[in-house]
This record gives sequence, structure tokens and C-alpha cells, in this order.
Amino acid sequence: MPSIFSYQSAEVDWCESNFVRSAVIAEYYNTISNVSFFVLSPALLYLNRQYCQKKAVPLYFGKLGWATKQPGIFSMYFHMTLSYVGQLLDELSILWTLAVAYSFWYPQAYFPKCIKTRRHFFWLTGTTTVISTLMSFIKPTLNAYALNCIAFHLLYMTWRELKKCNDKRVHRMAAVMVMWWVLAITSWISDRWLCWLWQAINFPYFHSFWHVLIALSLLYCCPLVIYFDVSYEMPSFKPKLEYWPSDSWPVVVPYVTLEEPHKQC
Repeated sequence: MPSIFSYQSAEVDWCESNFVRSAVIAEYYNTISNVSFFVLSPALLYLNRQYCQKKAVPLYFGKLGWATKQPGIFSMYFHMTLSYVGQLLDELSILWTLAVAYSFWYPQAYFPKCIKTRRHFFWLTGTTTVISTLMSFIKPTLNAYALNCIAFHLLYMTWRELKKCNDKRVHRMAAVMVMWWVLAITSWISDRWLCWLWQAINFPYFHSFWHVLIALSLLYCCPLVIYFDVSYEMPSFKPKLEYWPSDSWPVVVPYVTLEEPHKQC
């Protein structure tokens, strides 16, 4: 009986050929493309340090920054081994990171009517996460599809917030985030459904593109979440979107600064 920690040739495999570049890395490019998560997480934490200092419980944001590295670590392990346990760690780390983000940053204005406080919402999110975790063992092949569907709710929430905001920089950042997400999900679907085509032309790298593109989408998503959180939870400040190193650079890292007094967006 094969070990759940060892290479499995079953349905968890992706389009990239196995052990082409390394005898110990099953999918070479799918593994190393996760480096983008390790680069962007500390950059976002550093640039948004003003928000971390002003937040009532800055440790929350620190925990999220730490948690965002988990998908990168476990995704590397999964693509390195293509094991069953690697697949579950990869997918569950994403689920748990989303649970943390929803618990701490989901706007209270959108809570269900039966939920009155943030603490009650923590319990709701925790219960949902436990149930989802248990269900992920039932049909693991559906996990990735279910996780990607959560993006539609995040896009819907972004659209609702943009309707209340007139800041053109916010709208532009949201548009860039959606652009990267569309490119990312297109790469993911192409790798999953058109593998025969990419293997025929010897270009099976779209899952690697997915890792980089979804990281870029998160690079714009996180400052948007901070921007709206400041608007809701820190009314004495006005959030302002900035770009490092400069607005004029073709490649930038967005972040949020806080200004006084607050003016309604």
C-alpha cells in the first residue's frame, strides 16, 4: 500500500511532467513558482505597518501575514511530492487562511441578521470551517473547485463596496486586482481542462502561471481589504492608497496610509 506522504500517480497530478528537472521534485516549475507568496507577504506587512500600528489588535494582521505563507509552503510540498497529504495540506491551508480573513475583516455591516457581534461571527466562521474541513476529505477532487468559487463572493463584496466609494484610485486598484484574477483563473482552468493541448505543444506551465498570477491578485486584494476596514473600523482616519516605489513605475506594490481627518469615501 503506497504511503499518503509519497508520490501518487492518481488524480491529484497536474499537467506538468513529473521529475523532469529534479529527481526529488515531482513538478519542478509548479513547485518553485510558489516563491512569489514568500516575497509578497513580508512586503505587504512592511508597507502597511502604519495600519498594523493603529489597529486595535495588530496581532491579527500579523497572524494573517503569517498564515498567507502557509499556502505557499504546503503548495510547494504538494507539487514536490504529489502526495495525498500534500494535496489536503495545500487546500486546507487556503481554507483556513480564508477563514482567518473572513473572521477578522468581514465588514460587520454585512453580518447575517442573527449575528450581533464579531465574537458571534467568529463562532459562525469557525463552525463553517470545521464542517468544510471535514467535507474536504469526502471528495478531494472537488476541493480546488470549491475554493475557487469563494472568489466570486469576494468579487461580489468588492463590487458592493465600490458602489459606495468615489475614489478613482480604489476603483483602479480593484480593476487591476480583477484583471490579475481573471488571468490567474484562466491559467488554472486551461491547465486543468486543456492539458492535452499544452502537452501536445510542450508547454505545460499554466499551473505555474496560476501561482504567480493569483499572488499578484492578492497583492492588490489585501490593500483593498485594509482600505475598507479602515473606513469601517477606524473612522478617525482617512485611508489613502499609495504605490511603492512610485506611481510612475510600471511594476508597483500597493499599500495604504492613514490620514486625518477622515472624510467619507
